[in-house]
Amino acid sequence: MSTLILDLLEMAQRGRPKTDTSAVLVRLHKSMLDALDAESEKRSDNPTRPEMIRRILADWIERQKIQDSE
Repeated sequence: MSTLILDLLEMAQRGRPKTDTSAVLVRLHKSMLDALDAESEKRSDNPTRPEMIRRILADWIERQKIQDSE
């Protein structure tokens, strides 16, 4: 393939891959952000704020499933 075609294909593939997700805007008080950042710093992979929120929510959902099954 020519370089131009390969460059065009690469450009078309840039950006975030399509997934079945929706963006959510959430405003948090400084105290909540501080707690979120503190927890993130404790983790070896130092997750971003959005990733920490995803993990906390996933953990909460899992605990709710366990509670509901009891």
